[in-house]
Amino acid sequence: MLVTGGGGFIGSWLTEALFAAGAEVTVLLQHPGLPAGFDTLGLASRVNLVYGSVADQGVVARALDEYEVDTCFHLAAQALVTVASENPASTLETNAAGTWNVLEACRESHRIRAVVVASSDKVYGDQPALPYTEAMPLLARNVYDVSKASADMVARSYHHAFGLPVAITRCANVYGGGDMNFSRLFPGTIRSALRGERPVLRSDGTPVRDYLYIDDAVQAYLLLGGRAGEEGVAGEAFNFGTAEPVNALDVTRELTAACGRPDLEPDIQGTGRLALEIDAQFLDWSKARDVLGWAPAVRRADGIARTVAWYRDHLPLLEA
Repeated sequence: MLVTGGGGFIGSWLTEALFAAGAEVTVLLQHPGLPAGFDTLGLASRVNLVYGSVADQGVVARALDEYEVDTCFHLAAQALVTVASENPASTLETNAAGTWNVLEACRESHRIRAVVVASSDKVYGDQPALPYTEAMPLLARNVYDVSKASADMVARSYHHAFGLPVAITRCANVYGGGDMNFSRLFPGTIRSALRGERPVLRSDGTPVRDYLYIDDAVQAYLLLGGRAGEEGVAGEAFNFGTAEPVNALDVTRELTAACGRPDLEPDIQGTGRLALEIDAQFLDWSKARDVLGWAPAVRRADGIARTVAWYRDHLPLLEA
């Protein structure tokens, strides 16, 4: 199995789960050296490592062929909204063109039986009603959102045009231990609270999101990886969320309380809606339940407790 973006937050945990299930896993990393989360899980000695970019179709094709890959999980992406706004061309190149490079390499391989492409809840854009359902049009406007919507549509087109057995994940905001991007709400707030510092909110605290624990997200990928070739799954996109939306201020307070520092009141630096982000986003995941038998198993309170415990154990080592 090939995991592009296997050194990222979700990719690392997915790689760990695939290895634990007995799979031979090949990971495509863009740069030499091991990402912190990937290294913490001790994955380097247990997987095949290939260095290169999804922008290079030849690299992907060689990885598929050399390691006789039959299942591809495509997670490689530029994943930050703020970076996308500052670097639109490279974001579109990675997220959109990178996706069709991976899919073309998979199309030309005679071994591929399943491809799973990571999309996002951001592809829905600003809808007149919530929660998002898969029947809604993709109304993405901002660069990051458009880059993911492009990848999403290209992936579905490769099934309908060429019969490629591809399925798409549209996950809510995924959280858990191992996320080293401290500009994100969960790891940033936890690190601040464990240091005894006030967490910073870039918004006014009102944006609403749906948060999905990493174990539930990984199970979604594993399910699709096993069924992407089936009728009713191939060529389809699936929402994965919890239907438990919460605003940024409330979840920040939940995190500081779980860190034992409820006294640390958030430093609210925003005065309103963030210009590059949608104010409210959450998902209807009933299609995943009905077709795949998937359901989130971890409630937010439990997920937060597990996440805080991970950072409490690992941050001192990572920051040493």
